[in-house]
Amino acid sequence: MSEQQIKITLAQLNPTVGDVTGNAAKARAAREKAKADGADLVVLSELFIAGYPPEDLVLKPAFQSACRAAIEELARETSDGGPAVLIGTPWVEDGKLYNACALLDGGRIAALRFKANLPNYGVFDEKRLFARGPASGPVTVRGVRIGVPICEDIWLEESEEYENVVECLAETGAEILIVPNGSPYARDKADLRLSIVVARVTESGLPLVYLNEVGGQDELIFDGASFALNADLSVAAQLPAFEENITTLVWRKTPDGWRCNGPIAPQLEGDKADYAACVLGLRDYVRKTGFPGVLLGVSGGIDSALCAAIAVDALGADKVRGVMLPFRYTAQVSLDDAAKLAAALGIRYEILPIADAVNGFEKILAPVFAGMERDITEENLQARARGTLLMAISNKTGAMVVTTGNKSEMSVGYATLYGDMNGGFNPIKDIYKTEVFRLSSLRNEWKPDGALGPSGEVIPVNIIIRPPTAELRENQTDQDSLPPYEVLDAILERLVEREEPLATIIEAGFDRDVVTRVDRLLNVAEYKRRQAAPGVKVTRKNFGRDRRYPITNRFRDFGKALPEPDETLVTRTSRASAEAFEG
Repeated sequence: MSEQQIKITLAQLNPTVGDVTGNAAKARAAREKAKADGADLVVLSELFIAGYPPEDLVLKPAFQSACRAAIEELARETSDGGPAVLIGTPWVEDGKLYNACALLDGGRIAALRFKANLPNYGVFDEKRLFARGPASGPVTVRGVRIGVPICEDIWLEESEEYENVVECLAETGAEILIVPNGSPYARDKADLRLSIVVARVTESGLPLVYLNEVGGQDELIFDGASFALNADLSVAAQLPAFEENITTLVWRKTPDGWRCNGPIAPQLEGDKADYAACVLGLRDYVRKTGFPGVLLGVSGGIDSALCAAIAVDALGADKVRGVMLPFRYTAQVSLDDAAKLAAALGIRYEILPIADAVNGFEKILAPVFAGMERDITEENLQARARGTLLMAISNKTGAMVVTTGNKSEMSVGYATLYGDMNGGFNPIKDIYKTEVFRLSSLRNEWKPDGALGPSGEVIPVNIIIRPPTAELRENQTDQDSLPPYEVLDAILERLVEREEPLATIIEAGFDRDVVTRVDRLLNVAEYKRRQAAPGVKVTRKNFGRDRRYPITNRFRDFGKALPEPDETLVTRTSRASAEAFEG
């Protein structure tokens, strides 16, 4: 008796939201590769034909129709006897819009499965877009029963609101679970994914294939890093992160069920993964939006230096332009370091002094400012002159301005609206200053696979070790206005990522006055963040998609111990009334 096996091709690809034709072409090419490998099934990621996440684009009837037409055309092409295709798509049925997976085989749409558990937290907003699908049984491919839970369907346990899709599939005869995902990157996300998959494999006793999208979509980065576990929790296969990959896995039927021994690619972790995410995010934002290249202000400081390195790694030196915009407070060491950086990276570099522009603004404003002391207003004129000149070059050349503010600055408003905040995209927007230092040192020792920049030291060491300064006045340093970055970032991580009360942070050993000041700065800077360029998300909670606070907001945490709730005030009747109202 011959051994029973099934060949499944994992197409870890980079779709573009809205590019239905281009995404279909990618699916078609993946199927050709799968066909050459003798595969029975090729799997693509969640909502692949639309690109993920499509946001409100998916509500347009014309877009829904275009996605369906592409799926139907791909289905017709499977009449050639080649591999079946499992592909994510929006799908309208009985007037409801679903996040669906379509099985295409034998020239037709052989089966449809709808996502049952719709995420509505963090960066996800699917409940307002899609209808909940029913928990369904497996689909059959070449005689093998394949369970198809979609992304969130494996993340949540059964409750009143969520269905245990995996349990349903196991009970209805699934032999292998294949999970198409649109799971964005965040620091240490790989460990969380693995723990979720381990739980589902343990409870079902079934092997599981976790196929994830790769690529950048606005702020979100999808790292791929697809993998499979055998039923005994051993790793069946591991695909690389941050790059497209098509791999065919051979699954064989054993007395203990289906098993695979596929390739195991090494994975990036920690700072290396964050750096690779920043590179991929900038690369895809520029390429997918159609900019011919980028430019940025090169100040001789560490933030612009790191952004320049990321830009060259993402796009190549020929697509990056650096501009030094000195004023009388710009130190010679800044000019020297900026020139060394540009030379090391091999980018076009020019110096445009801004004295005439700043002096001209001051002359125009002199009658309005008569009798008033000089203050931060005049300092900000320097930043705004620089921003205006960078945007003028952008308008003339078509290149996008890369803005270079880090998360520490964005948190406390240490940035100038319409000045250094000008730009189309920020690769380090979600990177705290302390990590900026780490990533800069890291890049001098290592670069990710596929990076287009030179190897070796590209960021002059003096830029890394020199005290940070905005150089808007004589002998200025960042620490004149802010706590030391190691203190500031530790407080911000507790305030932003963890949402800790001030009392808890103070109890952890941080100075009360410093904590309350940082919290105040964080709150009052919300209006600036609303006007900031989008940027790569790498932490658990970035500004914009994850953390959405009202600009007009009078609540303040004064650092007092939190009062215990008084349960005696909540009667059974009031709870019942609330439940009835919610129902």
